[in-house]
Amino acid sequence: MTTTTSPALLADAFARQLATPAPLPEDQPWQAQDLAAGAAGSALLHIERARTGDGTWQQAHSWIKTAVATTISAADTSGLYLGAPAAAFMLDCAVTAEAPRYQDALAALDRHVAQLAHRRCDAARTRMRYRRPADFHEYDIFYGLTGIGTYLLRRSPSGTAMARVLAYLVRLTLPIRHGDQGFLPGWWVGHEPDLTPSTVPAGHANFGTAHGITGCLLLLARALRQGVRVDGHEDAVDTILHWLDTWRQDNPAGSWWPEHLHLGELRAGRPDQRGPARPSWCYGTPGIARAGQLAALARRDPARQRLYEDAMARCLTNPDQLSKITDAGLCHGWAGVYQTAFRAAHDAAAPALRAILPDLAAALTQHARPGRGPGLLLGDAGTALALTTAAHDAAPTSGWDACLLID
Repeated sequence: MTTTTSPALLADAFARQLATPAPLPEDQPWQAQDLAAGAAGSALLHIERARTGDGTWQQAHSWIKTAVATTISAADTSGLYLGAPAAAFMLDCAVTAEAPRYQDALAALDRHVAQLAHRRCDAARTRMRYRRPADFHEYDIFYGLTGIGTYLLRRSPSGTAMARVLAYLVRLTLPIRHGDQGFLPGWWVGHEPDLTPSTVPAGHANFGTAHGITGCLLLLARALRQGVRVDGHEDAVDTILHWLDTWRQDNPAGSWWPEHLHLGELRAGRPDQRGPARPSWCYGTPGIARAGQLAALARRDPARQRLYEDAMARCLTNPDQLSKITDAGLCHGWAGVYQTAFRAAHDAAAPALRAILPDLAAALTQHARPGRGPGLLLGDAGTALALTTAAHDAAPTSGWDACLLID
């Protein structure tokens, strides 16, 4: 393949590589229900291709069957990227007005997801009562209440489970006293960014979309734009925006934000990180800027909207920052950058983001090569889905990128 291969042809090549699901590992049957790396994530590619006419429903159904071939877990460890919420999200992407397939299975899963949300909110409330720090799995997109809330916003926006998740996120933005460390942000976690135990003083505040407060901001903003709100909702959005204002770093290449802060950095009022990290959906400026843009739209703040759109545009036209992108994947590679920029461009007030999409599509096509294996976040399925967006120059018909909260 050459660098002039079209996104459509390259997406076809990826789809051929993922034509047939591999047998499930006998010792890891849960992999089927893994949206990040398992069959559920790869099924999203074939669902989107079936809906656009690039593939067939027979191909999609073979992956869907594999994803639900084992008992689906609704245990308290499940979330948007694993177990019942992951399977439900996959099936909901497959439902169309013309063929409401999988509805019975979805109705059953919806009940389990709602019950899971209530249990997880109860557990979070207990944790808050004892003034213990949170952890990623309580609130993040992958396994936490933000991810679960993303599915509920799609399927049951007026339900009590959705209201409880939003109320939880509102409370998460309130400062909390952590022992002798004084008041810290409510989303302060008691471990390191890699989930290892922290040294004393413990914990950090995370900025990333995948595991940090901007993931929560994405859900709060998207709900607000849909007219789904709870008491304190706008205040919570404003609190997070103020946090991002406080820690925004400005240099000639544009605005950027640290990936995380430890207590010493918080007390000093400056991050140890000296420059922008790799552009990405998961931690970098593109994901954070999309969250800020959606929040500004929800709060009808055009000046703030322009600030975040400018930050993304300058990041994605800066050679030094772009040189840090080393793979084509969705989580922290070209696919995630393109999909995030595509969504931001179509909401943007100014044309700058739209103007850079062809160059981003070319970079994605240049770096994308089949062979990384199945899976949505790091594998070929996510890359092929972004290539499909580029090929059609249209938002996904299935809404698969709602699992990134960028839609």
